[in-house]
Amino acid sequence: MPNSMSVSEALKSRISTRAFLDTPVSEKEVRDLLEKARWAASGGNLQPWRVHVVAGDKRQAVIDAVKESLQADPFANESEFSVYPDKLWEPYRSRRFRVGEDMYELLGIPREDKLARLDHLMRNYEFFGAPVGLFFSIDGRMGPGQWAHLGMFMMSLALAAQEAGLATCMQEAWTPRAKTVAKVLGVEEPYIVYCGMALGHADPDAPVNRLRSERADVDEFATFEGF
Repeated sequence: MPNSMSVSEALKSRISTRAFLDTPVSEKEVRDLLEKARWAASGGNLQPWRVHVVAGDKRQAVIDAVKESLQADPFANESEFSVYPDKLWEPYRSRRFRVGEDMYELLGIPREDKLARLDHLMRNYEFFGAPVGLFFSIDGRMGPGQWAHLGMFMMSLALAAQEAGLATCMQEAWTPRAKTVAKVLGVEEPYIVYCGMALGHADPDAPVNRLRSERADVDEFATFEGF
């Protein structure tokens, strides 16, 4: 049984884990996490999220379908929205570039080795080896507010996993294959698949799991008035 962890500790220790052990995670463990996460903040108590948990044969079915889709058309985009804005501007462009370069440096993959970088990117579509995958869908008629509430739910789930000694990786890499995933999961309109999440036990020996992305100082994003 993992030791109790404060919210502050969970926030600081949570990372996007990109290498997992094959240690199983039970349905009960996942249910316990969702039981905690369901108390996430939700404007108007709409609770707009839906969660699709896959393991075993179903997990493999998603992997196989997406790989087949990628082979048929590697540049297709099935999403109804862009994960990032076009022509990302500063400081966001530099932040995204930096975390990518830091990750590949830990992996020992130079910039010119495009094939090795692509191979690592493709590990997204295997949940980085995690035994459990989760997908999040939302009614496409919902607005930005409800999407924000979905994000709060996902973060609550990630923190609950961290407290339980489990690791996660929120994966927008699945988003360009949203319709393929939706077909395998039986998600029908008006619902749309947003993204996935890998869940399992982190591989403590994997260099990529040493990655800690930089965060802006408080004074870079916050103003204080009236104190």
